[in-house]
Amino acid sequence: MFDNLGEKFDSIISKVKGYGTINEDNISEMVRDIRVALLEADVNYKIVGEFVNSVKEKALGEEVAKSLKPGEVFASILRNELIKILGEEEAPLTMNKPINITLMCGLQGSGKTTTVGKLGALVRKRYNRKPLFVACDVYRPAAIDQLKTLGKSLNIEVYEEGKGNPVEIAKRAVEYAKNNGYDYILIDTAGRLQIDEELMDELVNIYNAVNPSEVLLVLDAMIGQDAVNVINGFNEKLKLTGSILTKMDGDTKGGVALSLRHLTNIPIKLIGDSEKLDGLSEFVPSRIADRILGMGDIVAIAQRAEEVIDEEEAKNAAKKLKQGKFDLEDFLNQMRQVKKLGPLENLLKLLPGARKAGLDNINIDPKAMAKVEAIVLSMTPSERRNPDIIKASRKQRIAKGSGSTVEEVNRLLKQFEEMKKMMKQFTNGNMKMPF
Repeated sequence: MFDNLGEKFDSIISKVKGYGTINEDNISEMVRDIRVALLEADVNYKIVGEFVNSVKEKALGEEVAKSLKPGEVFASILRNELIKILGEEEAPLTMNKPINITLMCGLQGSGKTTTVGKLGALVRKRYNRKPLFVACDVYRPAAIDQLKTLGKSLNIEVYEEGKGNPVEIAKRAVEYAKNNGYDYILIDTAGRLQIDEELMDELVNIYNAVNPSEVLLVLDAMIGQDAVNVINGFNEKLKLTGSILTKMDGDTKGGVALSLRHLTNIPIKLIGDSEKLDGLSEFVPSRIADRILGMGDIVAIAQRAEEVIDEEEAKNAAKKLKQGKFDLEDFLNQMRQVKKLGPLENLLKLLPGARKAGLDNINIDPKAMAKVEAIVLSMTPSERRNPDIIKASRKQRIAKGSGSTVEEVNRLLKQFEEMKKMMKQFTNGNMKMPF
């Protein structure tokens, strides 16, 4: 997401770095470039006008005029203005009640039911909640089955009564949750093709019946500027507490995210950034601004690692590296941990300076990792613990057993030794990280 906008901003900032100072003569060109970049990203024209005027005013200010590095100050101005239109402060999920009820609503095709699954997985893992899914979409064919399939894959119970009255189903589901120890209820409601009065009234009735602590509108990020009308239409009937933008990993320009909060005052709470059931992230304005400007998002990487990597195993691996006892058995375990992080190219994009280093366009073939795993698994436990004993005949056997060549086995062993040396230097503090 935001790739095109980020590249445009990179180009503008690089141009500013070439100026000795920023003045009325050269600021006009920069402002024009910023305006075009934002409009091409489908940002609302009113916001574009406010944004460029504010950037121009601050760029011509005394702080930039006296700066020896106007490029850095200009980048800081852009970052601050982006944070401002994105909402400045993070809007966390409501978690302050003994039983939190979240009413999910949205248009058909926005990914609402899948988002229910993702949100259930997130609150269980990050907030240690016990979620219950409630099937109140009784109109769309297979909607209940889809929610049940999601619940089964996540091991989260689904409360459903088939094609009954959604208002009554919701009321009975809340009672069921209270009696069975559930503390986070996610109500999946019927999607609409547009603002349908009958279905909107049904939503209002569910709202009045269960008094939810949170009402989240699920929006497809590809919807464009019509998102403002949709969010206002729902907000007139319901008290929306926030929105979730889905499909942000697709070919979206990002303009919706840059327009919604400023135009509707409804915060974006979460974004769907992958098709997997763990592909839901909190929307933090400062971190989104950093991603747009190529400053990375180390916090997102750390959170992801914290969720999937076994801390004790990681500590043991670091200890072995320091002692020079890290072997292929440990390497195999660590590689399996890394695979849990998801596609590595998605993580590389979050590193500071990834765009300039060309890391945002890298495609890592999952088959390559699978081949490495096959080679290591074709070794005996003693060979994995002591790779020095792997000579010619053993290499031939390993290559045959893993469907690879002796050259590939040799390459892996060499890369493993080089990695071991480099990682030992990192753990001993003799080497700085390259970013």
